[in-house]
Amino acid sequence: MVDLNFYKGRKVLVTGHTGFKGSWLCNILCNCGAEVVGFSLEPPTTPNLFSLTGLKNRMVSIIGDICNYEKLLCIFKQYCPEIVFHLAAQPIVRYSYENPRWTYETNVMGTVNVLECVRNTSCVKSFLNITTDKVYANDDIPDHPFREDEPLDGFDPYSNSKSCSELVTHSYKKSFFSERECAISTARAGNVIGGGDFSKDRILPDCFRAVEKNEVIIVRNPYSIRPYQHVLEPLFLYLEIAEKQYKDIAFQGYYNIGPDEVDCISTGELVTIFCSSWGEGTSWINLTEQNAPHEATFLKLNNNQVKKVFGWKPVWHIDEAVRKTVEWDKAYLTDESSVLNIMNKQIKEFLTLGGAK
Repeated sequence: MVDLNFYKGRKVLVTGHTGFKGSWLCNILCNCGAEVVGFSLEPPTTPNLFSLTGLKNRMVSIIGDICNYEKLLCIFKQYCPEIVFHLAAQPIVRYSYENPRWTYETNVMGTVNVLECVRNTSCVKSFLNITTDKVYANDDIPDHPFREDEPLDGFDPYSNSKSCSELVTHSYKKSFFSERECAISTARAGNVIGGGDFSKDRILPDCFRAVEKNEVIIVRNPYSIRPYQHVLEPLFLYLEIAEKQYKDIAFQGYYNIGPDEVDCISTGELVTIFCSSWGEGTSWINLTEQNAPHEATFLKLNNNQVKKVFGWKPVWHIDEAVRKTVEWDKAYLTDESSVLNIMNKQIKEFLTLGGAK
């Protein structure tokens, strides 16, 4: 389990801090008393979680492009982070088909730039690159949870660019950090859900937008199997990996962070749980797209390694994860100013069940 007291007073850099996961992570770190610096583009949506939680007033927030190496290096030299969480990315599969060049520039060269800053400064002791469950060469074999030692070769530009980001990290680790006290790891997380995600082309945000407009929910691919988990599941494991490898470099590695197989469900099942959690007046229809860009049908992660190394286990199964998402959404609709309190309440509940210090 993670020792949150470890982060008190620590200098932490989060790239991609204005995004959905980055905002949840920065809120946790700020609550722990960390000295948090964020580097990211402007929040990607309106509304967005970063603004709703007032994080700009609780941390150092620097707006910039991860592809701007010179600006990024100045931030490393000015703030001297001990721990770096690299979340900045172009994260949408369908958008990567529309703009593959920008996807590769951001996801590959962005990773190179961050690692170059780590290499050319001496302050960082723990680096974690957040990638995705989609990095694996996926032949759509049903009931095959991917292990960390399987080939990396994502199909679409997003997935492939994150495979490249993994390989860049592996190369830097072997080439430049084998004799230096800086732990390097990657975390391949499953599909996350939770309150405050307003992204386009993500299933629960699409459900929320439909409900907000009193419309029927449209599901374009209800049969895809994905490893869904609440956003707090990977975030607290990210924090634990960064903490443990800071203290002992033997903990560095490449880790799948996904739910147990029972929570790898179809998109249609997920939306049905959402409708049940939301209550009366919600329903969905299947409008499967013709000639849609390729996306894998089956995707599961084998989480045995993080269970063995960290003694980890999921806290919230899928029904509870959806309920927590709906709780946040309803609070947002009732009173936008209440969402930070809901977030902190959910974090406290999660920590109580998960046994973190």
